[in-house]
Amino acid sequence: MARRVSRRGGNIVTIHDVARHVGVSPMTVSRVINGEKNVREETRAKVLASVEALNYSPNLAARSLATQDSARIGLLYSNPSVAFLSEFLLGILSESSQSGAQLLIESCEGPEGATAALEKMKANGCDGVILSPPLSDSSRVAKILRDMNLPFVGVAMARPDPLVCCVTIDDFKAAFSMTKRLIELGHQRIGFIKGHPNAYASQTRFEGFESAMKKANLAVDPAMVAQGYFTYRSGFDAAERMLSLKDRPTALFCSNDDMAAGAVATAHRLGLEVPDHVTIVGFDDTAMASSVWPELTTVRQPIADMAALSVRLMNDQIRAKRLGRPFEPVREIRDFALIERQSSAPVQSSG
Repeated sequence: MARRVSRRGGNIVTIHDVARHVGVSPMTVSRVINGEKNVREETRAKVLASVEALNYSPNLAARSLATQDSARIGLLYSNPSVAFLSEFLLGILSESSQSGAQLLIESCEGPEGATAALEKMKANGCDGVILSPPLSDSSRVAKILRDMNLPFVGVAMARPDPLVCCVTIDDFKAAFSMTKRLIELGHQRIGFIKGHPNAYASQTRFEGFESAMKKANLAVDPAMVAQGYFTYRSGFDAAERMLSLKDRPTALFCSNDDMAAGAVATAHRLGLEVPDHVTIVGFDDTAMASSVWPELTTVRQPIADMAALSVRLMNDQIRAKRLGRPFEPVREIRDFALIERQSSAPVQSSG
């Protein structure tokens, strides 16, 4: 007679519970779950019946390790935005947990520091690498990975390579759309804070801004364009220079939310009300966008979803490589959205 397993409310059923329920060893249960043949059919039937009766869900990571099918995925990052990285890691961790992949996480100081980090990953058995921006756009990092014969996926690539798997949005179109929205609100003196110069997305977003201004027959004043570095402090400093101008901009478009948050702080310090005196908008829609006051109008880039998809694409590449099958690079372009909150408003007649 099968023994009843006593479970206290809410406890997760383990492989040991199943083993005790059937009266066999945990190893035998593992062999049945993984489809191994050296198990008697009578025992196999009892184990499977117990799995169903107890509603046991095998741990995917443990199961993939048992079948030697676990993928070791490297994540290499060099991104100054903590808010972006938080969203990015959320997506990576969620999907890797679901797929049973192991993560090897390394940081580096830009493309020039990538070699040592990637060599360490490969020495630790890494099967493939996911790159976050700006490393995802680095031809230098791509060459290192090809020389190492490691497949890779680039996330948020502003200039996708047809030979590389990538997940991205259309940065040009997104920046164009946000600028167009500011113009629709009546703004003509619009300042722009660029992102880090080593990121292609910085230039692509600025090109989208310029294109929208040109289409509306509005000049881009060089005094209203400032270099930022995707950090809160760089946004604070750049905004201070522009908002201190005698003929200051009525709106500021910042290339990410961290810099937009810094710009909002500057406006407050200078005694300017947001959005009554100046509209400030960002890019990404990270947690930062709703952590400041007023909450930021911004471009929503689905960072966590893009990161999760990159894990799936990485697993597909690794599987194809192990089976000796060709793998055609995939370019996934995700939708962006304009999220309007309290930091933007129609231009005031007083300027």
